[in-house]
Amino acid sequence: MRLRRGFTLIELLVVLVIIGILGALIVPNFLDRADDARVTAARTDVSNLMQALKLYKLDNQRYPSAEQGLQALVSKPTVGNVPPNWKVYVDKLPADPWGRPYQFLNPGVKGEIDVFSFGADGQPGGEGKDADVGSWQ
Repeated sequence: MRLRRGFTLIELLVVLVIIGILGALIVPNFLDRADDARVTAARTDVSNLMQALKLYKLDNQRYPSAEQGLQALVSKPTVGNVPPNWKVYVDKLPADPWGRPYQFLNPGVKGEIDVFSFGADGQPGGEGKDADVGSWQ
């Protein structure tokens, strides 16, 4: 009597095909979750920057100019109207979840001021994960 040890090549191929099919069904769901998490992180950052800008305005009676930008939240502006009661409003400016700086418009297009990220594609507009994430949402 001969004992059979190990698996045949057919059995291994069947298992690999099953794992491949499961992977094809599950991996896209994880990728969508990562995109959702980036959008949520961008919304949180935009909200935090808007709060810091509101404090800036409360202390200085105006928002930073477009020329001063969001950098005015980190270091005292030296151009334009120098704020009389400036403080540090954020320790450092975050990059958006895609590694690019957040955009700032004063006056804003969709509000008094706009803070936004261009999304995954880094271009204005877009849909889905490429859509802009901004303070107007």
